[in-house]
Amino acid sequence: MVSKLSFFRANYLPFPVFTSYTARFIHKPYPTPKIFSSNLTSNTVPYGPSLRKGKKPFPDELQFVSIGRDRDARRGKIGDSEESIEESALLNESDFTRIIEISAVRVPAKDCFSLENRLRGHLLNWPRIRNIARVPGDEIEEDVLKLLGRETEEDDEEEDSVVDSVDRRIRGKAEGDGERLSSVLHRDQLARTFNSTGYLKFRNLAKISRPKRKRKTEKTEGKDKGNEKVKGSRRNEFAVVEVVEGQGETEDFEGLLGEGYGSRGRWRGSTRLLLLDEKYSGEEVQDLPEAIKVLFKEAKKTDASLSFELVKCRLTLFYDYWQMNEVLEALLPKGMIVPSAFETVGHIAHLNLRDEHLPYKRLIAKVVLDKNQPKIQTVVNKIDAIHNDFRTMQLEVLAGNHSLVTLVVENGLRFHVDLARVYWNSKLGTERQRLLLGFDHNDVVCDVFAGVGPIALAAARVVKRVYANDLNPHAVEFMDQNRIVNKLEKRIEIFNMDGRRFITSMFSSEKGRKITQVVMNLPKDAAESLDAFQGVYNGRQRDQGLSFPTIHVYGFSKAADPEFDFHERIRIALSEVAVDVKMRKVRLVAPGKWMLCASFILPKSVAFSRKNIDNSC
Repeated sequence: MVSKLSFFRANYLPFPVFTSYTARFIHKPYPTPKIFSSNLTSNTVPYGPSLRKGKKPFPDELQFVSIGRDRDARRGKIGDSEESIEESALLNESDFTRIIEISAVRVPAKDCFSLENRLRGHLLNWPRIRNIARVPGDEIEEDVLKLLGRETEEDDEEEDSVVDSVDRRIRGKAEGDGERLSSVLHRDQLARTFNSTGYLKFRNLAKISRPKRKRKTEKTEGKDKGNEKVKGSRRNEFAVVEVVEGQGETEDFEGLLGEGYGSRGRWRGSTRLLLLDEKYSGEEVQDLPEAIKVLFKEAKKTDASLSFELVKCRLTLFYDYWQMNEVLEALLPKGMIVPSAFETVGHIAHLNLRDEHLPYKRLIAKVVLDKNQPKIQTVVNKIDAIHNDFRTMQLEVLAGNHSLVTLVVENGLRFHVDLARVYWNSKLGTERQRLLLGFDHNDVVCDVFAGVGPIALAAARVVKRVYANDLNPHAVEFMDQNRIVNKLEKRIEIFNMDGRRFITSMFSSEKGRKITQVVMNLPKDAAESLDAFQGVYNGRQRDQGLSFPTIHVYGFSKAADPEFDFHERIRIALSEVAVDVKMRKVRLVAPGKWMLCASFILPKSVAFSRKNIDNSC
């Protein structure tokens, strides 16, 4: 009998998941895309799991490994248009199934962890594949132990173990072991030997005599063309091990212990498989390293419960096993750069694809969606640069649902964002956190270009007061919603006006006298907007206790010396040569294009400048 076991992702205990429905699948593969396997031609096969290793399943095996490969098109995960469904069909998940022959040592379950440490250097040690594999149907269940006269599997202090006792009773090898057990012991005959009192004493006997039906964990996802029910895929399954060949005589335990046990080697109770390194595939015991052969030598000197067996296994790796970059490397033409990174905004994956990627954009989006679910539900691509005053991006939905309204959690705060109407950049989260470290509870912050409030709301938890402004009315609407969601509405005052007008209005009022920090995070135009500070204190007495806040302004520069270039733009905007600026590079936005942050204290000469400023902007 072929034994099957399944591996699940980290933090999941492995247990058998294969049910009879898998045999009812008839695989109808999509046409193989011409671009498939273009990157797989190489003479060097790397160590470990690889798409260049193993073999694809034969057509008759596809019924076993097929787990609903066409589910995405039926469920509309790639989009609702016919074009989307056609492009999703180019990716045939069964093309990524690989069968790899390995060897394993079958050992008693109670010794598996200690033996794993002894054989650590000789085990498979592949990413996300456990070295210890459970074998369904070769387990001593609690109900069976009670029938054998033992309460738990942990009672091993007596001289003759349960495993040894059962083994001898099956073969009738020793006196005093009781009547020889039949290998075909029918449960209905066993049940008739007990009366109602017996059932009270052996409460689990009725359960054993009438086993429960297997629970159906798969839900019906839809119907195919033949109006037959199609089961949903097992989302967490990515690898399966089968025992295809073992050594030693076989016994039929199915009649004795129930369905699932079948014909096996000598009864040894609960066992596990220790998966050996791939280089030992097909080796005999005498050809294995000395550390492994010692186990078999020890087994000959002990009882049956410590016996070991070398078995041949078949490890099947499904599409779900392979990482995103491995799948894309196989799908995209040779020499093309594989897009391996994207920005995450809530449930949205934001791609910036190159021109060479555009013919394969929906194929790339499907792989990104498959490999990052359930966290990612939508995949979009930026199709044009930001040209409007509201800093909104032109996005194209490539896969998943079409909702661009999402919830982002940053620094313990929740932000509702609509990428179609407002601007958000998750890559600046670290920079925002760095900026907040410079604020204290005595500060009053003025955020000139606040957006949906990532800096303003985070600062409100630290400082005394925050004044936040943005020109985009949709951003102001979301910022108002976010301050209520985060219970900060009493500490933030929101404005909707142009940046220059907001600066002039704030510093001409009494509120401006208390402002200690000004944030201008609009890299495209913030430096040029500094001219609004010229003469903001005109008409005021110099001894009125006015504050001269620290200004944090962001900007882009493509110059060979970006710090010098950005400093010059600041001095020109302020019409002041002597400006002591602390400059730092934030990140490289594009090749040769830096984003910088300049911090300086507003010079008195600028605040009391007599230059006539047009405040009507």
